[in-house]
Amino acid sequence: MLLSVNGAQSYCYTGGKPFDAAKPTVVFIHGVLGDHSVWILQSRYLAHHGWNVLAVDLPGHGKSAGDAPASVEAAADFVAALLDAAGVQRAALVGHSWGSLIALEAAGRLGERVSHLVLVGTAYPMKVSPALIETSLNEPLKALKMINVFSRSTLCAPPSALGPGTWVYGAGMALGRRILASNREVNVFHRGFVACDQYANGEQAMTAVRCPVLMVLGGVDQMTPPKATTTLTAAAKAAGVSLSQVVLPVGHHQMTEDPDGMLSALSGFLAA
Repeated sequence: MLLSVNGAQSYCYTGGKPFDAAKPTVVFIHGVLGDHSVWILQSRYLAHHGWNVLAVDLPGHGKSAGDAPASVEAAADFVAALLDAAGVQRAALVGHSWGSLIALEAAGRLGERVSHLVLVGTAYPMKVSPALIETSLNEPLKALKMINVFSRSTLCAPPSALGPGTWVYGAGMALGRRILASNREVNVFHRGFVACDQYANGEQAMTAVRCPVLMVLGGVDQMTPPKATTTLTAAAKAAGVSLSQVVLPVGHHQMTEDPDGMLSALSGFLAA
């Protein structure tokens, strides 16, 4: 599905079902070097179980045109504009890694327009090592290998989101190369990492959230370890935000390393 957002064509995967703005809606937001496909199991399931799904390619990524966001705040502006373009008055927001910061910032701004907030593989602050930022700029394929090793709890995971025989490391490498190649004007790898590293509004955004929040974390996540959510957890508690956590026995790619566990946590939270 293509929507005109801020004057550019934006692609949203609808899970194989026609979009119907009258249904309850969930928006999926990918992380750095991701696209809509990282949510393939979760988005298809929800689309076939009563939900309206918009799994978006952020601007300048995958099938979406437009300028790739240079900050979390700019990406949150895009999410708000996407809801307007789709005619959606209220939606659940689900974001992974960088996408979790985008979802958080958007939820803080949109208030009652957000029904549920799910932060997957999240952390705040989401600092990125200077060496990795530099490598993503000057040697992006080398940095891509680095993060695909760091992100996985194992390089030989059992059958996952795409079925028996799936090689999660190889699939991650292929996706990263494809997203890098989809934008010849901007290094979206480096831009996304800098946006994560520089985001400084997480606590304020959390205090402005007006919906239940779920964190889905990886117990052996080296990119965003569970302990890195302490600041957000404290902010939610101080503001009286309803917050729950699920920790899966995986690394940073909860959606592909434990797709069933991720789906169970997500669908149960949305149903409640």
